[in-house]
Amino acid sequence: MGKLFESVTIFDNFYQASSFFPMPVVLVSTVSESGQVNLGPYSLCFPHVVTGKGRQAMMLVIRNSSNTAVNIMRTGVCAINFISDKKKYMKNCVMLGYPGETTEEKMQNSIFTLASSDLDPRGDTRRPDLVREAFQVFECTWDDSYPLTDTDGAIEYHFLLRIDRILLTPKWKKCLQKGRGFPGMPIDYGFRDNSQFWFARHSRPYRVPIPASKETNLEAVQYACTHYDLEIIWQDDACRQIVTVPKIFLKKVIAGIVSEAKKEGITEITPEFMEKVRDKRR
Repeated sequence: MGKLFESVTIFDNFYQASSFFPMPVVLVSTVSESGQVNLGPYSLCFPHVVTGKGRQAMMLVIRNSSNTAVNIMRTGVCAINFISDKKKYMKNCVMLGYPGETTEEKMQNSIFTLASSDLDPRGDTRRPDLVREAFQVFECTWDDSYPLTDTDGAIEYHFLLRIDRILLTPKWKKCLQKGRGFPGMPIDYGFRDNSQFWFARHSRPYRVPIPASKETNLEAVQYACTHYDLEIIWQDDACRQIVTVPKIFLKKVIAGIVSEAKKEGITEITPEFMEKVRDKRR
């Protein structure tokens, strides 16, 4: 590659040992065999299945002997708690992530408080408590049909966690619905220098609008809307609300709106109905 790039050796844990890779920080709550709630901080936790009703899932990659792994395999449930980027939270996550301690030992050092879940138990297994300091929680069930690993003797497990419910605090639910405002979420760069973990705060998010050349013009949207189902009337201002939808997704969006209208016995789609559909989907 000449002077432009230089190759580096790819080690185990390549995301931190051989590269710079920003990751989230979450607290995964599980129930130990004694019944005590265990909190485990993790960063290799990402969306894995993003479409399909009831199929949405996260992928959690963790050490196979960890308290969290053992608890998920026994109970089949967990909660992914998203916390803010306060430095004291990150310091405590490093403390809670120290391997080799029992749940009872490490939870003595936890600064986080817990609240019971009101989600129905999974069989005879109660749901793990939620972290009160979290701004968002994914309550999940382990899909054990997905292989934990593809090799014998692997020290890491891959848990496919189906999302049963997403919870947000009132403030951030309102921001999500309005499409404005973002919580301060921590960024983890992993364990470096053989002695410390590195975290960062992100700056204020900025918007980049869809280029006008990529938008569908109003006339094309009106035509697509009015010809999709002749029994449904579309007001111009309602059509205008989906002008920015990429052409490839336009038909699917129209189909969803028409389906919602028919469920409610509505024959004319107004801007107000569009807003109602948008809030429901959010």
